[in-house]
Amino acid sequence: MPSLTEKAIIESFLKLLDERPLKKITVKDIVEACGVNRNTFYYHFTDLPSLIEAVMKEDADRIAQECGGVESLQDCFSAALRFTVSHKRAVYHIYSSASRDIIERYLLDICGYVVGKFIENVSAGMDVLQEDKDLLVQFYKCECFGQVIDWLNHGMNTDMEKQFFRMCELGKGMTAEMLRRSKKV
Repeated sequence: MPSLTEKAIIESFLKLLDERPLKKITVKDIVEACGVNRNTFYYHFTDLPSLIEAVMKEDADRIAQECGGVESLQDCFSAALRFTVSHKRAVYHIYSSASRDIIERYLLDICGYVVGKFIENVSAGMDVLQEDKDLLVQFYKCECFGQVIDWLNHGMNTDMEKQFFRMCELGKGMTAEMLRRSKKV
């Protein structure tokens, strides 16, 4: 759980990211925006990439709390997209920077986490091979990640949540059917 000072630094950083690209933000800009000194920043974060990782980790923790008992992929995906949609410009600026790998790792981990929760919930009580569950998690994780990356690559101009919900509607029941086919012999 971040301290109040860390939260202030993170909020200032996100506000700045909403205004301009990452390469145009310095530690000096952040500390001036939140009213702390440079030493305070470096006490909490080693550099800007570590700050970005802290932002991503905080959001991942939130998603973990929200997706514990969720039974639909749509609900988990909504939770995962909430940060991205509410900080579109910030996410786009990070994605368009040299720190792109941080956001890609975060998105891949989040997609894997929410899909894993979904598969566990759908397969609860079913006698299913673990390797088939793992295969479905891998498949859906890559599908979700690919959709988000494609959305980012095209400037985040479509309603990603609506598009994903429609895809889930079209595929409703497919996951349960695939899991039924996996029953152990």
